[in-house]
Amino acid sequence: MKVAVVGATGMVGHVMLKVLEERNFPVTELLPVASEKSVGKTIKFKEKDYKIIGLQDAVNERPDIALFSAGGGTSLDWAPKFAEVGTTVVDNSSAWRMDATKKLVVPEINADILTKEDKIIANPNCSTIQMVMALAPLHKKYKIKRIVVSTYQSVSGTGVKAVKQLENEIAGIEGEMAYFYPISRNAIPHCDVFENNGYTKEEMKLVRETQKILDDRSIAVTATAVRIPTAGGHSEAVNVEFQNDFDLKDVRHLLESTPGVVVQDDLEKNSYPMPILAHDKDEVFVGRIRRDESQPNTLNMWIVSDNLRKGAATNTIQIAEYLVKEELV
Repeated sequence: MKVAVVGATGMVGHVMLKVLEERNFPVTELLPVASEKSVGKTIKFKEKDYKIIGLQDAVNERPDIALFSAGGGTSLDWAPKFAEVGTTVVDNSSAWRMDATKKLVVPEINADILTKEDKIIANPNCSTIQMVMALAPLHKKYKIKRIVVSTYQSVSGTGVKAVKQLENEIAGIEGEMAYFYPISRNAIPHCDVFENNGYTKEEMKLVRETQKILDDRSIAVTATAVRIPTAGGHSEAVNVEFQNDFDLKDVRHLLESTPGVVVQDDLEKNSYPMPILAHDKDEVFVGRIRRDESQPNTLNMWIVSDNLRKGAATNTIQIAEYLVKEELV
């Protein structure tokens, strides 16, 4: 299995390599790929040094799978070139997510839609993945009518520059700014760029991607995305209105029996999900499960996950694992 990791030197790329190693993915030949300025440098994988190569050299190698995390522009330009030589691309950028000809996949929910013909597969946005992981089993049973979500997103979702900004501010050092404002001791209601409707791209990803993954355009979604001064892990306050009523015990049981979901909801022990507990873990953590007493058939939940793992690298590799298991590559 010849595997290319495109964007190997980036934040998600590093985690992809770590997850490939941890999960013992069947890599017989690794091709770490990065921009021209990194070509020739080395990275370590399974105690062995690998030389970083450029995109064209990687295409020429005709890998079986290419895991992309190098930004939308690179994906738009290069994913089709890999696909042309028979490589299956799993792309972590937003480039292909809403393309009607491309599948948007969270393996626990909809991996069964994949076929051998799918040569470019889209990985959803981090904040969408953790939300739909908790909502998919509930939608199946109670049918979601409307979702109101507020996110509390870590700086690692923006990238290395933002993590450095937070570290500098905590240490009292002046440095390069990833945001328009200080992030330490602050909350910025501005994730990604604003669209014409006054919502940010991050907020609209939660709307569009949720409908596509759950394969139901009738689900109404409204979102507010906020950047907070945590180094890693995204949190979400989610209010879900269902068409049918539910029993809280059944909701908990459904979530507890969903692969990849962990319920942390013991108020007597002050047990609930937090980014600090989700760090470096692949599960999606759900807690503060309670009925919305202001209207019928409505549930409140608090959902937390490591955005670099299940929100990015792990989900990408789980897609690749499914492709291998089902002999689609």
